[in-house]
Amino acid sequence: MSTPHPNRRRFCQQIAAGLALAPALSSAATFPERPMRIVVPFAPGAGTDAMGRLVAAKLSELFKVNVVVENRTGASGAIGAQEVAKSAPDGHTLLLAAAPFTTVAAALPTAGYDPVGGFVPVGMIAHGPLVWVANKDLPASTLPELIALAKKQPGALNYGSAGVGGINHLVLESLEARAGIYITHIPYRGIAPATLDTISGQLQLLTGTIPALAPHIRDGKLKALAVTSPERSPALPNVPGMKEAGMADFNVLNYFALVAPRGTPDAVVQQINAALAQVVQMPDVKERLAKDALEPAVGSPAQLGQFLQRDLDGWKAVVKKQGLKIDAF
Repeated sequence: MSTPHPNRRRFCQQIAAGLALAPALSSAATFPERPMRIVVPFAPGAGTDAMGRLVAAKLSELFKVNVVVENRTGASGAIGAQEVAKSAPDGHTLLLAAAPFTTVAAALPTAGYDPVGGFVPVGMIAHGPLVWVANKDLPASTLPELIALAKKQPGALNYGSAGVGGINHLVLESLEARAGIYITHIPYRGIAPATLDTISGQLQLLTGTIPALAPHIRDGKLKALAVTSPERSPALPNVPGMKEAGMADFNVLNYFALVAPRGTPDAVVQQINAALAQVVQMPDVKERLAKDALEPAVGSPAQLGQFLQRDLDGWKAVVKKQGLKIDAF
């Protein structure tokens, strides 16, 4: 059998590559073909819901189709994630992923979804640190002082969270693992009641988003010990970062991102990612993000994929080191 001429072989390869790419290009050329939906796996009124509605409104303007938000609550976000993972992979159904997307999957083996293998990363929207706060009467005003106090009194300090397996819980477990301390974890059904009990003194410690806790910090009802990022946050310029607390590699971020079902065409993913990049540069969106102590951070789908893998692996390591056994939320 004769060997094809190199030029002819190269031409055939180009034709084959073009045919393989054609469906994806066709999908992108006609996308979106109908209204889109963003599944928010938490209840209306929450911070994740507000972010989903902001992004949906802006994508509606750019794509010239209706982009609706559907709240699918339950199991700390797992129900909504499961639904999107099973949806048609055509870009018309997206999940607004936030920190529980990776913490829940890391903490609960039966979460029912794989945040890395079961989805295609579309793009990060924004991220920002949490803030460690304490009851105003706690005899510790910095994170090193808190660690020293916890070492003297193992288990005597109480810490509230929005529920087991969430970021508020696992950030405590991460601190305990690194500092060699033990603080009693008390899970609540939401961060609001835990905040009230920290103000009243029934709890001594808490972490939460900066917008939620900053008013109580300003009023002197709570004192801020540190933010969970290495550097200080512009939203709380007088509060140290983890580097100043002696843990430069400690970096816990609350994030918002869009992911799509596995198998969504790359060309469609790139189109949505490009739209997101436009969204976060809109003046009113930038103003809104700054108000919520968040930094815009779209980046590429690949960069989001790397972030999600690191985040998932990091939380799995914390769960393993702490020996956490969580059966359900």
